[in-house]
Amino acid sequence: MLNRIVIVGASSGIGAALALEMARPGRSIALVARRAAELERVAEQVRARGATALVEPCDAKDTAAVEASWQRLSGAMGGVDALIYASGVMPEVGIDEFNTEKDREMIEVNVVGAMAWLNCGARDFARRGSGTLCGIGSVAGDRGRRPHPAYGASKAALHHYLEALRNRLSLKGIHVVTIKPGPVQTPMIEGRGKMPMTISAEKAAARIAKAVERGENTVYVPGQWWLIMHILQHMPSFIFKRLSI
Repeated sequence: MLNRIVIVGASSGIGAALALEMARPGRSIALVARRAAELERVAEQVRARGATALVEPCDAKDTAAVEASWQRLSGAMGGVDALIYASGVMPEVGIDEFNTEKDREMIEVNVVGAMAWLNCGARDFARRGSGTLCGIGSVAGDRGRRPHPAYGASKAALHHYLEALRNRLSLKGIHVVTIKPGPVQTPMIEGRGKMPMTISAEKAAARIAKAVERGENTVYVPGQWWLIMHILQHMPSFIFKRLSI
């Protein structure tokens, strides 16, 4: 049973929706993000659903602080059953813009921050012989597309890292879940125009929660993206580069 859950990136978007989706009596949900006031708002809603909520302000880019945060939460909950890394950034990048600072931020939050938290979970779960790790990737990581080179690269790196963790930890009884959502209606995509097959954060959270609780491997959200990305991944480059995607 997954009764002690840490969600990193829980102040808004998919992370906040997941906290509410997974909140129920008997569960402890630890909420991690840099915005303490927003975490408290989510925590109130989690408690209203009968779960215990813990708040841990921590910036995903502050990897030096991750170990101490993990130890505080693990100690307060008497251990952790599942860790979900939902933090992610995607700043607006113009089609003719090549901005290293924006690229650096995406790599620091979407990849290095994820590694720092997942390493903590992997180490403790491996020692105990049980647990579930989950990372929120993106369909953007399945193929290099025009609009967001660094964002897609960061998610591709996360997918690769999660697969390697899965292969490393599976013999120890640990589940590693990779989530690949399409567009989800969150602050990340506000004001960016209409995107195909956009779903609500609540709908995404419902499917992600099931994947975590079942210990699935790689899950596209919604499921139709599996076929779409399978086709795109196997499309010859000379055709793919002509597509306006």
